[in-house]
Amino acid sequence: MKNYFITGSTGSVGSEVVKQLIKDKEVNFYLLIFAKNDADLKRKTQQVYNYWKIKDKPDELKRFFPLKGDIRLNNFGLSDSDYEMLTDNCTHIIHCAGNVRMNLDILEAKKYSVNSAQSLVELTRKCLEKGVGFKKSEFISTVGVGGRIRGAVPETWITDKREFHNTYEEAKADAEDYIRKNCEKYDLPITVHRPSMVVGNSADGSIIHFQIFYHLCEFLSGKRTSGITTSTGSTKLDTIPVDYVAKAIIWSSTTDITKGRILHECSGPEKSIYIYDLRKKVQKAFVKKGIKIPKTIFIPSFVFKSLLPMLRSFVPKEYKNAIKTLPVFLDYLEGEQSFSNEKTVKLLSEYNIDLPFPENYLDNVLNCYLDKN
Repeated sequence: MKNYFITGSTGSVGSEVVKQLIKDKEVNFYLLIFAKNDADLKRKTQQVYNYWKIKDKPDELKRFFPLKGDIRLNNFGLSDSDYEMLTDNCTHIIHCAGNVRMNLDILEAKKYSVNSAQSLVELTRKCLEKGVGFKKSEFISTVGVGGRIRGAVPETWITDKREFHNTYEEAKADAEDYIRKNCEKYDLPITVHRPSMVVGNSADGSIIHFQIFYHLCEFLSGKRTSGITTSTGSTKLDTIPVDYVAKAIIWSSTTDITKGRILHECSGPEKSIYIYDLRKKVQKAFVKKGIKIPKTIFIPSFVFKSLLPMLRSFVPKEYKNAIKTLPVFLDYLEGEQSFSNEKTVKLLSEYNIDLPFPENYLDNVLNCYLDKN
């Protein structure tokens, strides 16, 4: 049997990883779940069991072992007995858990990213020491570790000093640096994955949570700002469907080819979509669903930013917090950053994991979101 320890199974990428791995009957699942108590743990596991459609399937459920923990704490916040059980049995680790809020205090952001990277390294080392058949660890990072680097972010470790858009990027970059140093020091079988902006499944648009991309789409529709927006010129947005990311992670966990490597699960410069085209696609999808959207009014960026406090006074209550976070989105939309993916695409395609075109999945993604909201 293969015993996978997976963090972040209640999140977008982690839930898709488990959803795909369930098909492999030789896999047992040890799921780290953040919970306040046993009742909360049970509630959250039932939610993901429902998402995976295994709630009433005893043969499937017997392969699942929920573990209460916290990635901010030493040893993932696991009890001593649970930790010992993992070091005795674990064959694979997939660390997907994190906090994607971009405006956390830097020290709090590092608790999620750096502390958990330390726990990943330590657990990997201890599993290898036990010699019970441990194979690989996968660490899910972000292409955002490139920060404000000029040109395309390379598919390599980044050691140059650089500025970042937010604390999320900075904390993930520090976590990668910690992993790099320990991989070099101990020759650890760890692969780092850098997805871009994750969206729903390419086939049906499904995803367990509607996060950053969907908030951006609400903004692009004009609903949250009464149609007032800023021009994005030739800026592109790099999106990637969650099923592609999950396939890459699962495959990587089965091979030594990716040991010590960086994989960029992203659309890359060629396949990324222009924000201008995405705006038209979003507005068309909203209208098709019978949702009224205001007429778009383009104004200079500096004027738009100065109007944000006033807009918060006029928009409906449910949009006020969204308006407050807009500066974070605008910081991305005003830049023209891209992410290299040639090496990753070539490698994955050799194993029948092909990169999809945004125009072939974004309609599915938007329709799924609008149908559920």
